[in-house]
Amino acid sequence: MKWFIYLGTVLLLSGCMFQARQVEEAGPRSTATAQVGIVNHTGNFIYSASVDGAGGADMARWGAGGAEICCASIPRVWYPGMMVLVRWDMPDGLKHIIKEKMVEVEKYDEPGDIYMHFFPNDEVRVVVSNAGGGSKTHPIRHHGKPKDPNA
Repeated sequence: MKWFIYLGTVLLLSGCMFQARQVEEAGPRSTATAQVGIVNHTGNFIYSASVDGAGGADMARWGAGGAEICCASIPRVWYPGMMVLVRWDMPDGLKHIIKEKMVEVEKYDEPGDIYMHFFPNDEVRVVVSNAGGGSKTHPIRHHGKPKDPNA
């Protein structure tokens, strides 16, 4: 019976060592740390928003800013089908309305900050960029509050 326990322990430890070696080979460079930003393309206030649990800041109606919320982890190399869980609270008056949605991350060529873009009808897009949410070089242009054609 002792031999079975010893053999089991040896196999368990060798499996752990193999897994540790795989992680080491993948290296710490397989992921990058990213700040989280919010871009709001709606006329509703966002009380809080997060991507895969990272985030939590708010964003004004029609607001866009830099990625100033720490920290998310993203793959250094984009891959098709890369999904993240976006969760947001867009209150209606004093009533909090919390929603969540799995969103595919749009293709990126280099690591950067992760931005959640919120549009009407609960459309959400997620991009990775080194340009701020209001920048002209950001992957999704933010035009701010639409002009009133009657004004």
